Amino acid sequence: MADDPNQVEGKILVGKSEGVFRYLNLPLGNRHGLVTGATGTGKTVTLQKLAEGFSNAGTAVFAADVKGDLSGISQPGDSKPPFVKRAQDLGLTYTPDTFPCVFWDVFGEQGHPVRATIAEMGPLLTARLLELNDTQEGVLNIVFRVADDNGLALLDLKDLRATLQFVADHASELTTKYGNVATATVGAIQRQLLVLENQGAEKFFGEPALEITDFLRTDRDGRGVINILAADKLMRSPKLYATFLLWMLSELFEQLPEVGDPDKPKLVFFFDEAHLLFDSAPKPLMTAIEQVVRLIRSKGVGVYFVTQNPLDVPQTVLGQLGNRAQHALRAFTPRDQKAVRAAAETFRQNPKFDTAAAIMQLGVGEALVSMLDPKGSPEMVDRALIAPPSARVGPVTEAERAATIKASSLLGKYDTPIDRESAFEILQKRASGHAEAAGGEEQPAEASSGGILGQIGGMLGSVLGGGDSGSKGKRQRMSTGEMIVRSAAQSAARSIGTQVTRAILRGVLGGLSR
Repeated sequence: MADDPNQVEGKILVGKSEGVFRYLNLPLGNRHGLVTGATGTGKTVTLQKLAEGFSNAGTAVFAADVKGDLSGISQPGDSKPPFVKRAQDLGLTYTPDTFPCVFWDVFGEQGHPVRATIAEMGPLLTARLLELNDTQEGVLNIVFRVADDNGLALLDLKDLRATLQFVADHASELTTKYGNVATATVGAIQRQLLVLENQGAEKFFGEPALEITDFLRTDRDGRGVINILAADKLMRSPKLYATFLLWMLSELFEQLPEVGDPDKPKLVFFFDEAHLLFDSAPKPLMTAIEQVVRLIRSKGVGVYFVTQNPLDVPQTVLGQLGNRAQHALRAFTPRDQKAVRAAAETFRQNPKFDTAAAIMQLGVGEALVSMLDPKGSPEMVDRALIAPPSARVGPVTEAERAATIKASSLLGKYDTPIDRESAFEILQKRASGHAEAAGGEEQPAEASSGGILGQIGGMLGSVLGGGDSGSKGKRQRMSTGEMIVRSAAQSAARSIGTQVTRAILRGVLGGLSR
């Protein structure tokens, strides 16, 4: 219907205030946004309403489903009395609808698996994920550079472990070119890797790696596909959650072409629990985040942060978020009251009411709304009742989730992991080749006592020490000249190409740490 407020060309209905419908202008959807409010005040409903609007406009959507209740967007609305009444109060007709959805899951349990390689993640994000200090991050940068220079593809965690061991075993030979590498520092990084593995991160690192273009699809009716990441389990590892979403942003930034100011965004990215992104983030990472948020809009991507308080977002990022919806905040302590006042000051004030007082008076489903006008300036803040979503608000059943996954056109593309030759296998082969060149002597028993990685380290140590089995624990290393010659002979053929290619594919965030 032409007079349907939900179907105004170039606009997404957000809500209604004092008889006036409030819209998000679609051409400004890539100017980013912010949805804030205390738990239980309606942030998820607002997020879902915006996601539905973008999908109807032909814009793809990505959203993390932190609590599991966003998955219902894949099912038709069930005409809940509160939403039907809200629609009537707004002068709307409640019409149930369903939207094209793809479910994703880092752990591969509630959706298509999502994987990335260690090389794509880059040293900066990997260091953040491992919670490394400055010294440990410096060693990790050396590991990535050594891997590039020696044709060692870093795809999964065992590749990183093997390369760390390789660097530790050859620390004295590598010092003059790359800098000092302390064995104790390598050991500390290995321990952090073990912690990460215990959190299930080994399922995330590997291949087939996600093709970011699979997030940018539309269905046969031209509606944007809504990509839902199952994050309820992922949230138990907050660093993995935040780093994963930040990696996705960096991949979008790296791979998408410049489009300027399109009529509508290519993709809108909802970053729920956004405070996790900024908590304890080191300065280089904060700089990277600010650059990506500032520049990614020219790629046609809008980033919408969802969190409890605007103060969860640094001022340098907050200033770039033009479309805002502020739900209620509770102020039970002086500190809470200060936070409310600070939140109110982020809006263009409306002389009709006290913004700070209104934030504490908002009911469930109400929000203070300020979107960008057609000229790109923030509208005066106003109190609005958010329009109800058309799809189900709440979780899907296991059977409904399984049916959606089975009907997906991506079924089978990412389901089976691939373990091709990479750093781990290459180092194994090199160690075996060295052993044969040294006379094929059998490795001493202690070389295998630490598992497969111990075998690699033991074989390398035995060969480089001359394989003197009669001097237990006293192995001499190959001279620097011999090591360089042998390494060059094995990797020169592809070293240059690998170094350049991986430096590019690692992405802007990984590159900032080099």
